[in-house]
Amino acid sequence: MPELPLDGLRVLDMASLAAGPLAATYLGEFGADVIKLEPPGVGDAIRGWGAQRDGVGLMWKSLGRNKRSVTVDLRTPDGQDLTRRLAAGCDVVVANTRPQTLRRWGLDHERLAAVNPRLVMLHVTGFGLTGPKSERPGFGTLGEAMSGFAHMTGEVDGPPTLPAFMLADSVASLHAAFAVMTALYDRDTRGAGGRLIDVNLLDPLARILEQSVLTWDQTGVVPHRAGNKWDISAPRNTYRTADDRWIAMSGSAPTVALRVFRAIGRPELAEDPDFADAQRRLARAGEVDAIVADWVRQQNLEEAMAVFEAAEIAAAPVYDVTDLVADEQMVAREVFRRIPDEQLGSLLVQAPVPRLSGVEGRIDHLGPELGAHTREVLTEVVGLSDAELDDLAARGVI
Repeated sequence: MPELPLDGLRVLDMASLAAGPLAATYLGEFGADVIKLEPPGVGDAIRGWGAQRDGVGLMWKSLGRNKRSVTVDLRTPDGQDLTRRLAAGCDVVVANTRPQTLRRWGLDHERLAAVNPRLVMLHVTGFGLTGPKSERPGFGTLGEAMSGFAHMTGEVDGPPTLPAFMLADSVASLHAAFAVMTALYDRDTRGAGGRLIDVNLLDPLARILEQSVLTWDQTGVVPHRAGNKWDISAPRNTYRTADDRWIAMSGSAPTVALRVFRAIGRPELAEDPDFADAQRRLARAGEVDAIVADWVRQQNLEEAMAVFEAAEIAAAPVYDVTDLVADEQMVAREVFRRIPDEQLGSLLVQAPVPRLSGVEGRIDHLGPELGAHTREVLTEVVGLSDAELDDLAARGVI
């Protein structure tokens, strides 16, 4: 196998569910050896989350890609000792257990740094390691609610709307992976020691929604739900076609909006100051939206997209998953790849997202069976003998 940028980096993923483990997954795609620590018997909760096939969690299969599964009971003194010994041989530890629990187990940053001063520890929590809510349990749904996302999402007169996917966890995982690489760079190129990284499920999503804070701070206006419209751009919406499909359009760039008018047979609007000027057009956004919607509803999807593409208009069909996987751009770039798997035969998963020149992210295997690498890793990293492993297994520690 060609060398990858993170070859030689060892990560101990002792987090559960999504945000922390996803950050570890990204590192594993570019060469890091990710050791997935799971409770014996049950494993990470992500194994039982979401769609299953023959009792096998499909999300786990993708999230667990390239990881080695090791079972250790962190509630036992022996399990805690094993974890500290594993951490001593790792560059990065990923955790998401509540701070007070990690302290009680002796697995907090202070204890782990004592055995490995160069350790970079990522601790993902619901609300952060400091502040009055630091010990509260938190899930992505709470971050999606408190960040303002749910308040901003949905129809004007409808209820606040939560996403039907792991939005807060996914956004947090990207910030977390970036922070880990920043800390490693500081450690390995500038001589810094290890770091404790504090990432939660609320702050990253709030950062993406920062426009609401800026607007409120400077104008006193509290933004509200607007459906698919956006008060900085017109036209901007989803539009139903004659064949009952949908097209999304963005007129954020002034030149694009003018192209729309010409493409739909209304060139006079591109010359009318009330429609050509960006700010004056926003004042008539409802009228603009109705004009575009009326034209689109008279075309089928293929016809409308042919016109928009020819005019270089920022429009795209609204896809379901079957459309996405079949799209010529996705196929050409091999965005989705079918990976062999011992349990499922094979599974279509998304390839690593970043594209680096001269190197390709890897998917060596999908999420392994629970504990598949326990003996291998504890022998390799901790140096346990077969007799010691047998004893720990007999006592339920591993």
